[in-house]
Amino acid sequence: MKKILTFLLVLGAATAQAQDPAGMRLGVKAGATYAKLAGNDVEQIAGPNYNTSQDQRKLGFNAGLFLQIPVSSDGFFSVQPEVLLNRRGYQLETEQKSGLAEGVDKYSFEQTRVLTYIDVLVLGKINTGGLFFELGPQFGYLARSSSDTEITTKYNNGQKDRVEKDTGDSKSDLASADLGAVAGLGYQTESGLSIGLRYNRGFNSLIDTKDIDNEPKAFNDAFMLQVGYLLPLSLGK
Repeated sequence: MKKILTFLLVLGAATAQAQDPAGMRLGVKAGATYAKLAGNDVEQIAGPNYNTSQDQRKLGFNAGLFLQIPVSSDGFFSVQPEVLLNRRGYQLETEQKSGLAEGVDKYSFEQTRVLTYIDVLVLGKINTGGLFFELGPQFGYLARSSSDTEITTKYNNGQKDRVEKDTGDSKSDLASADLGAVAGLGYQTESGLSIGLRYNRGFNSLIDTKDIDNEPKAFNDAFMLQVGYLLPLSLGK
């Protein structure tokens, strides 16, 4: 926690060019993350004999610290660096209908994957009488990945077998860094309490494609609902 606070203070000092008398303020926030994979190549991840659907989103959470740094004297524009622990992820449903064993009608795979990131953001924020808009880049480091897979075998006679597997912590097939952008809006009261909705999209492929033919691309795609609070103290002059 001390390292995170030190990082925010250094970033804030380097970013702020002009501050109002209240100076920059430290805040905390937490909320829900609703994520999935996006991109036209997601269906290629499982291979040519599979039909993959990626429409379902995975519910996770986010929490962290931020600095609110006034740039204009009237508070209209500010810069907001943040450090968040963000649990994103995705759910994939895949069917295999070719290359099957004798007597098998189809194989169905349902994979739920939890991706834990440490995200660093630097947002520009426009404040209009409580209502605010924010936009900026985000860099994420993949700290942990875990997944659960449910495999269902359906036979020609109508019988089904279901097997569940827990793969544990595995990141070997994933990119460790995620560069993206965030856009959002929300409302902040004079007391420092806020609520906001964000959309986050990754720019580089989540899947490490170096060993996959045709290099399929799949990107993090998430909505974030957050509640924040500015602590009643000033870190400026």
